[in-house]
Amino acid sequence: MASHRRAKQPGRTRVTVLTATAAAAVALTSQSANAAPQPSKSEVKAKVDKLYEEAAQATEKFNGAKEKQDKLQKQVDALQDRVARGQDELNTLRNNLGTVAAAQYRSGGIDPALQLFLSSDPDTYLDQASALDQLGSRHSDAIDQMQEKRRDLAQQRKEAQGKLTDLAETRKQLGAKKREVQTKLGDAQKLLNTLTAQQRAEIKKEETRANRASANARPDLGKTLPGSSAAAAAFAAGQSKIGKPYLWGGTGPNSFDCSGFTSWSYAQAGIKLPRMSQDQANAGTRIYKQSDLKPGDLVIFYGDLHHVGLYAGNGQVLHSPRSGTVVRYESMNNMPFQFGVRVG
Repeated sequence: MASHRRAKQPGRTRVTVLTATAAAAVALTSQSANAAPQPSKSEVKAKVDKLYEEAAQATEKFNGAKEKQDKLQKQVDALQDRVARGQDELNTLRNNLGTVAAAQYRSGGIDPALQLFLSSDPDTYLDQASALDQLGSRHSDAIDQMQEKRRDLAQQRKEAQGKLTDLAETRKQLGAKKREVQTKLGDAQKLLNTLTAQQRAEIKKEETRANRASANARPDLGKTLPGSSAAAAAFAAGQSKIGKPYLWGGTGPNSFDCSGFTSWSYAQAGIKLPRMSQDQANAGTRIYKQSDLKPGDLVIFYGDLHHVGLYAGNGQVLHSPRSGTVVRYESMNNMPFQFGVRVG
């Protein structure tokens, strides 16, 4: 007779384990289906390059705020010096009239105009002494001079306070731009950190190869001569800095950002350029055809004019590109050229 015994049911523990395993498998399958694919090295590098470009834009804005701060600081210092000198002059005028008042007091008579020096509030007396015909003619000129000096001092103090307010606001802008640059560079580093060690090493090797190629092997720059002795001197100065590292906000002599490099180069030729690339774009005669460029001309890139270099000849630019690079030659075709600027 056939056996009709029921098959043995799996134990509770076994059921629990099987259920958990099945649930985990389903979860992993779901996660695999929904998870975004890991970006490739080339995709990460493209995003990093864009962040570096945005950092360069923010750097130029930082440079503008820094230049404005420096200019305002000089104006504030000059105004404060003028106020201090004016106050000294006013004190001297008061002391001189005070000496006369003391002498007249000792002799038993004092000009009403000089009574203000015996008052605890001479400035109030001056404000009330509007009718000069009531003052002694001997001292009316001195009183006029003091009133004029007080008005000048009040105006200078007001102007200085306005500049101080502008300076404080500019310093806030400077801090904001600095944080923006640092954030962009930090985000770029975070993206690089998502790559494997081998991928990061490959990217670094590529960048190092580009830097060394420029430093060790001068490209064919053609035979076009600079447009002026100043351009020749600036270009020669720039060539002497090949291999020096990019540093945002850097103005040399051992590290540079883009406009810091060009302004330093032209400074060696005795020409002072504005600090920002957007302002350097207006520092001379614009040249819109690449074929008309000559070595030493400024070359401006990108629609917002945030990058600048020196034309090197034969379609090459000598510049300080971005964070992680050095001063080097590069094809102008790697960036959107806007126009050149012939200085001097």
